[in-house]
Formats: sequence, C-alpha cells, structure tokens
Amino acid sequence: MQRLQQLTEWLNRQFPDAAFDITPASADASFRRYFRATFTDGQTRIVMDAPPQHEDCRPFIHIAKLFEDAGTHVPHVYAQDLEQGFLLLSDLGSTTYLQALCGRDTETARELYGAATDALIRIQLASRESELPPYDEALLMREMRLFPEWYVGKHLQATLDEKQSAVLETVFQRILQNNLAQPRVYVHRDYHSRNLMYIESPLLNPLPQAGEEANEKSNLLISPGILDFQDAVYGPITYDLASLFKDAYIRWEEEQIMDWLIRYWEKARKVGLPVHADFGEFYRDYEWMGVQRHIKVLGIFARLYHRDGKDGYLKDMPLVMDYLRRACERYIDLKPLLRLLDQLEARKPEVGYTF
Repeated sequence: MQRLQQLTEWLNRQFPDAAFDITPASADASFRRYFRATFTDGQTRIVMDAPPQHEDCRPFIHIAKLFEDAGTHVPHVYAQDLEQGFLLLSDLGSTTYLQALCGRDTETARELYGAATDALIRIQLASRESELPPYDEALLMREMRLFPEWYVGKHLQATLDEKQSAVLETVFQRILQNNLAQPRVYVHRDYHSRNLMYIESPLLNPLPQAGEEANEKSNLLISPGILDFQDAVYGPITYDLASLFKDAYIRWEEEQIMDWLIRYWEKARKVGLPVHADFGEFYRDYEWMGVQRHIKVLGIFARLYHRDGKDGYLKDMPLVMDYLRRACERYIDLKPLLRLLDQLEARKPEVGYTF
C-alpha cells in the first residue's frame, strides 16, 4: 500500500490539474508491477512500479528508445523517477497476442505472426553491437545451469551422478558451440504471445511479404505492441524466433510453424539480415537455439514455483519439455540429453541406445 500511495502522489505531480483512477494492469515474473491510470477524458497511461532495490529502470528506458527508433510499437516513456522506480508510459492496450489468438483461425494467426516477424526484422535491422550487453558464453551457460539446479534438483528432487553430470556438460558445450556461431543481432529474450499486444495502427513502409509486393490496399496494419524487453541483449539471430514459435503458452502444429519460419527467412534474406542462405542450416540453428531456451525456461519455471511460490507456470512445463524432447529426437548430438531426460523421468529409453 505504501508503494501505491507513493506512485499516486508522483502521478499527481505529473498531472496536478487532472483527475484519474488507478487500477492494476499487470504483473510479471519479476518485482515489477504495472498500473493503468484512467483520466476523466478517457485517456489512459501505464505506470510502471519497479522498486529500485530490486529493479533498474535504465535498461528499459534505453531499449525502449532503441526499439522505438527502429519503427516498432513499444511503450513511450513520458516521465521517469529513477530514485523511486516509477515510469509513466503510453498504454498499448490490454489484449495480448495470446488472448487474440485463442479460438482464431489459421489465417488470423498467419497475419498476427507475420506482423510479429516484421517487427522483429525491424529490430534486428537496427542492431548495433555496442548498444546492448552481449549474449555471451557466460550468460548462455548461466541460464542453462538453472536446469540442473532448479528443475532437476528442486523440482524432480533428483541428484545427477558423475556420469550424468558429464553427459549434461558435454551437451551444454555442444549447444553453446552452435549458439555462439550464429550471426548476432538485438535479442528481446522473451518475444512471445504474452509480451506482444494486439493493436491496429498506421505503419508506414510495411515490409514486403514473402512472394508479395508491399500491401498498398491500406495503411492500417497489425503491428504488435512489444513489452518486457528490458533484458534485451546482442546475440544469436534465431533466439527470438524460438521464443515466438516455440512459445511456452500456446502450441501450433510444426507444419504451420515451418511455413511461418520460411516466410520470416525469405523476408530476412530480402532485407539483408545475416541468415543462412540454406534454409536447412537456418532451421537447425533455430532448433538448437530453442533447446538452450527450453533448458533455461524449465529451470526458471521451477525456480518461480519453489523459490517464489508462483505455481502458475507449472502447467506450462509439459509443453516446454515436449519442445525439448522433439528437438533432441531429431539431432544425434542431442540424443545423450534425451537419454538423460528418460532417466530422470523414468521413461523407457530407445532400444539399443547407450551413452
């Protein structure tokens, strides 16, 4: 209540002559909270509450400017108080991609994901190495180590023996070798259906669709509002695609995902992004990047439950594990990880396969 009172007093100072109501807008997996201020004239603003002892608002402000300059829809920062941890932001609405996609047909999904990859391409085209922290070996490995600590140790209450630990370490090194060899761009790090908002807005110079000319029928286009980007880094080009299409919160058929990926790949090549000229190589990078992410996410979801008491993510673990298993089944260098998962989950392993 004290934080809400401080936030209200700060907002009153921003709008001394205006009346408004404050209601909760959303919260995320961190200490950040968001409130919607609705004014008597019907306008709205979002206020971020980020306690400074836990959160640093400066990366959010910096990345918001980078992504906004790239031509994407992110919350515009109207005012800031870094000492108290408050930001006044534009309101991108309350309909997430996840909500917009539920019950919709494939054509609608294609349009929304096309808009999401267009926005992603804009961000990637704006990339400069010096602007964001590197998604380097240390960070990639630190993320994967959440898996043995929180998923295996805390969630499954299992202890890896020496041989199993060696297997996991070998697979981690193989994953890193792939991830670090990929071309690098700006990486949102959580580019998925809960962090993309469904909005319609004017957008100049739309990116041409694969096999099509730019749409000249209307300049009213779907252009997603992009949230939760404060942890963005400079890293592998396929990472955000793995977040988007191997989404922990919504499942699509692999044939449909393949079509969307090809459309992205064709557009990316057309505008000069450094994707593989061979789609098969590009797809392999995407798969291996997804494996790194799934390993991390399983660790994070377990930590959110066992450390933070947030059980809402437990229901999403099976889909993440399914993504991980499917990828491990397709690549011989990942089979040791599949075998380890079998052991941990007491599944029947493949006949004749050994470490």
